[in-house]
Amino acid sequence: MFIWGFRVTGGFMRPDPASVTTAGTSVGTTFDHHHPVPKARQHRLREKARWYAPGAIAVDTLGSGLPVLLVFTTSGQPYPLPAALVAAAAWPGVRAVHLRYTQRLLGESRGMLSTLHDWLTLAGVLAVVQVVSGVSPEPAYALAAIASAPVLTAVYRALMHRDLTARRRAAQAVRRVLVIGEAAPADQVVEQLATRTDHAYVVIGAVPVGKSPLSSGIPEAGRLEEVPDKPGQDGAAVLDAAHRCRADLVMVVPGARLTGDRLRRLSWAAQDAELPLVIASGLTDVAVRRVRAATAAGLNLLHIAAPVRRGPQQAMKTVLDRAGAALGLVLLAPMLALVAAAVRVDSAGPALYRQTRIGLRGAPFTMWKFRSMVQEADVLRASLTSANEQDGPLFKIRRDPRVTRVGRLLRRTSLDELPQLLNVLLGEMSLVGPRPPLPDEVAGYDAAGLRRLCVKPGITGPWQVGGRSELSWDESLALDLQYADNWSLTTDLDLLARTVRAVVDGRGAY
Repeated sequence: MFIWGFRVTGGFMRPDPASVTTAGTSVGTTFDHHHPVPKARQHRLREKARWYAPGAIAVDTLGSGLPVLLVFTTSGQPYPLPAALVAAAAWPGVRAVHLRYTQRLLGESRGMLSTLHDWLTLAGVLAVVQVVSGVSPEPAYALAAIASAPVLTAVYRALMHRDLTARRRAAQAVRRVLVIGEAAPADQVVEQLATRTDHAYVVIGAVPVGKSPLSSGIPEAGRLEEVPDKPGQDGAAVLDAAHRCRADLVMVVPGARLTGDRLRRLSWAAQDAELPLVIASGLTDVAVRRVRAATAAGLNLLHIAAPVRRGPQQAMKTVLDRAGAALGLVLLAPMLALVAAAVRVDSAGPALYRQTRIGLRGAPFTMWKFRSMVQEADVLRASLTSANEQDGPLFKIRRDPRVTRVGRLLRRTSLDELPQLLNVLLGEMSLVGPRPPLPDEVAGYDAAGLRRLCVKPGITGPWQVGGRSELSWDESLALDLQYADNWSLTTDLDLLARTVRAVVDGRGAY
């Protein structure tokens, strides 16, 4: 449905295609023939902010040159000014070679791993320059001088990503998309795009194939026959619909009635009209890094790599998990003692609460938490079944009467989860992963639910940073499956960084 110019789907809000605005200015209703927006004006309003690229270059140049000048000058290293100039040229040079300043990539991600990769390349380049020039500054000072460059770059990239995300929520920096395909698959693509705002595509119309009606509520910009009478009939109809909708891009959803030669002729028509065309493959929640394009006998093929379940990255995750848990238990020991004392003083019962949860590949384990409920909470749960506010197998009540006064504070700040560091140290959990489910929840899982058990559960993860108890079961499961199938070390680092904001925000923590 549509509310106040936004399409509400699956708990998320996407701009209503009929009211898409860019930079605060309406680009017109979907089928306005009398007041067309000039193409130059449309392009200027729909592009990303112009300060992205020059700002990125300036931050990289100054963020690498000035620290080198400062460190070399204060520490008495040789040739501080030439060294600063070399660093100021090398860092943006390395990033330019890796295409970090292209309009297509700016702001699209935080790019933590790519920034680290570029910095290691920079260190190698500067080492070569050092050997060639014969100038040998002390290694410790040289590394300290360039250490701030990736930090400043990462901060600026995070600001760009945040700004671009906000712009797209306001329907700016987006591309107006015309969807072509049979009604059912076209509706699925429209709904999928409408559930998120972290991409550039806003569907403003559809051209269904055949006689079946659309159910997504998107405006119908035309219709293609089940079997075209003439070879160029499809292309003419689509180009006419795209012109009337002022579409920036045509997205084709292949199907039984739209494949092979018919699809190829449609692509010819779009290409000849210089109208960008993309194919929606039907794959969902598969990371781009797992997809590889290939061709055989004229067929375009997509190879899908298996999820990472073992190997060097998983070994590194295990090492980081256990080292981080051990360090956390040592550093947080005073806080853990204070929280335990507060729990004991607030209500009768032990400070720690243990519960059987299901871990990797369905193996049960004992999970530890600070007790946030009254001692007989498990017994009282049966009497509160009718008050459950969650769908699916989850059980959550916003104002659960079993939660103690200190318990509410612990849940609001997520301090009740800290004893799970012991579970991480024992290898039963990870720092990052899906929420550890209860045995009775797992008993109600279908095949999709069981797939989330292919990775270790975590103290934090996509559920915690995505809204926690405010998410429906389907939304929570989708986040967990996306994590399980597309896991990488970069994903874990990103979720750990977002956890801090989620804890401060406290949304869904009850």
